[in-house]
Amino acid sequence: MKAVFKKTVFVCAAVLMGSHYAKADEGMWMIHAIDSALEKKMQERGLELSAGEIYNADAPGATLADAVVSLEFGCTGSIISDKGLMITNHHCAYGDVHKLSTPEHNYLEEGFWAMRSDEEVNIKGKSVLFLKKVMDVTEEVNQLKAGADLEGKPMGMRKLSYQLETKYRNKTGLEALLSSMWDGSRYYMALYEVYKDVRLVAAPPVSSAAFGGDIDNWEWPQHKCDFAMYRIYTAPNGSPAEYSENNVPMKPKARLNISLEGYKEGDYTMVIGYPGSTNRYSNSYEVRFNQTVKQPICNSIRGSQMEIIKGWMDKDPEIRLKYSDYFFTLSNIQELFSGEVECIDRFDVIGKKTEMEEELQEWIEASPERKKRWGNLLNELKIKYLAVETPERNVNYYRETIVRGTRISRVCSKLNAFRTTVMSSQGITPKKPFELKNGPDSAETEFCKTHRFCGKKFRKNIDAMLKEYEGFDMRVERDLFRFAVEEFYSNVDHAFLGEFQKKLYDENSRKCGECMHTDYERITDYIWNNSFFTDEQRLDKFLSEEHTLDEYLGDPLFRFLQEVKITGFNNATSAAEGKISRTTLNKEFTHALYQMRLDKGIVQYPDANSTMRITYGTVGGYEPHDAVVCDWKTTPAGILEKYIPGDFDFTLDDRQHLLYSNGDWGKWGFGPDKSEMYVNFLTDNDITGGNSGSPVLNSQGELIGLAFDGNKESLASDVWYTPGYNKCVCVDIRFVLWTLDRYAGMNRIIEELGL
Repeated sequence: MKAVFKKTVFVCAAVLMGSHYAKADEGMWMIHAIDSALEKKMQERGLELSAGEIYNADAPGATLADAVVSLEFGCTGSIISDKGLMITNHHCAYGDVHKLSTPEHNYLEEGFWAMRSDEEVNIKGKSVLFLKKVMDVTEEVNQLKAGADLEGKPMGMRKLSYQLETKYRNKTGLEALLSSMWDGSRYYMALYEVYKDVRLVAAPPVSSAAFGGDIDNWEWPQHKCDFAMYRIYTAPNGSPAEYSENNVPMKPKARLNISLEGYKEGDYTMVIGYPGSTNRYSNSYEVRFNQTVKQPICNSIRGSQMEIIKGWMDKDPEIRLKYSDYFFTLSNIQELFSGEVECIDRFDVIGKKTEMEEELQEWIEASPERKKRWGNLLNELKIKYLAVETPERNVNYYRETIVRGTRISRVCSKLNAFRTTVMSSQGITPKKPFELKNGPDSAETEFCKTHRFCGKKFRKNIDAMLKEYEGFDMRVERDLFRFAVEEFYSNVDHAFLGEFQKKLYDENSRKCGECMHTDYERITDYIWNNSFFTDEQRLDKFLSEEHTLDEYLGDPLFRFLQEVKITGFNNATSAAEGKISRTTLNKEFTHALYQMRLDKGIVQYPDANSTMRITYGTVGGYEPHDAVVCDWKTTPAGILEKYIPGDFDFTLDDRQHLLYSNGDWGKWGFGPDKSEMYVNFLTDNDITGGNSGSPVLNSQGELIGLAFDGNKESLASDVWYTPGYNKCVCVDIRFVLWTLDRYAGMNRIIEELGL
């Protein structure tokens, strides 16, 4: 609370005279579909380029889009030098930095700085994708589907994708990915060049990159220097290649120019990137279901899990290092979903969608053909979503407790793969593990009961299980499991309990008047103390001895996590849905809405789906609440105001504190005497997850910052865009460069950038 109070004092005021707020333009527009009307609208806002300078796959030369890359469709990056230097967000590199870190060299807390080129570290398995071309293949898809229907073999998206992607991959030599827009109303094929030798160059410490931690996440003001740098390497001939010491820095087709001129309120901005997913074509019934059934379960359980993990992280630096990446992901999702629930109420999203549905129903009723196809669609959606509430509550509690309630469940899940390997080595095709007990005798059942073997003979599978333990602390896992046990028993209908789960519950429960008292601690102790999974020495001993598969599958932790009647969950949901699923009805709703807007001449963009998009807007603040006006930029002074020695989220190292206090910004500063510096700034560009690391460009297409977050008031934007409240939080490129130069001393990078 104290940090929240500080931020409000110095940035948000009851009255801020002379502020100008331009109305935002909604839309994550497909990069290849910038038509003359959209181009004109962007130019009216301030764009000084033509559409062809942004994207043009059929013309010679380079465009801005050629310098923007996807980091495996999780984040976005930009090429900023002629030697393949790429910049993105630190939180996009967080997992990589975490993997490189050890208690002796904690790069999350110290920062990672490759002072020489030979110190740049290859990140195994990391890929970067350059978009080469996007093609409309709707007609081709429709022909394939029609042909399949005539043969009585309907073709779904998976089969379509495999067939067409294989065709275009073989034809072009590029990675080909098929995307469905508006739930199958249109189809596009994107071709990518993939580079697999990607090396980490720079990542500031979390005290800089993530200053304010979870407290400031999704908030404004923020003061994060959220950036990291990688370099892409190629074979000596410039072609994409796997990692090799002989590889050389990439010579890119295009790079972004960096602007040191800055920006001011009202200036034009655009963001190019790979937004992950939105659901703005969703109906009111789906939104209400997620808000009242699904998300509250997720938010409640994950919030409690975070408390458990943070309690241990605050006690022990080694636990903090082990769990920081997991906690970061958990926190981000939990805060996102919690904020979405609040914003749906605050901005009356369900009411607005209901109004949209009334318009849609009028349009449907105006045509006999449309009425025949969609006349009862909205009523069917209403009935369907009400019917599945109870079974879906069970499913969601099961997922949040048993499936992902503890990280050690990952090891247990690998036992199934191990079992498959063992049985396959004997020529036996395995069934699901708990289909064996009640089924007829078979070679498989007999094998599981009688065949004894030493686990370490299957070295590859065993190593995969043991590797997971590197990231665990069993004290944390035990507390998470204890919480999962109680939540599972307390919230899932006991009709779905497996035999072992029910036995444990019955043996440890007694009636106290009208209430049932269950000793969850005793249940947890029994499972934890008798499982070979929960102790590395026990596990190693068990694997070194000869055992039958029945003894493996009989482990109490494995049984507890695996014996849930999943088929029962599925049957209950299917029975509630009836013959037509929610998925089918949602798809029909999207088709109807798309067709209505097409019929009325309303320009529309498809939901985000990890394809390259462009959004445009302006720099500016906003009014989050009545009589509260927030400025559009933050400065290093705000870092010092928030600074709390000893508080992990708001601490600074001695060098950071000294440099911020001195306020010497050198050539990166601005103003009459170069004494000014911005840290973060706001625009109203329409973004979502996947845009992290996206370049924020000025009217001339020059890099002025990186998008790294949204504000709390924008958290319903995945289902509804609210003008005036959806903000994009960006880090100023000048503060990034100052950090590289004055804090880290990476002169070689500054020189490489020509600055």
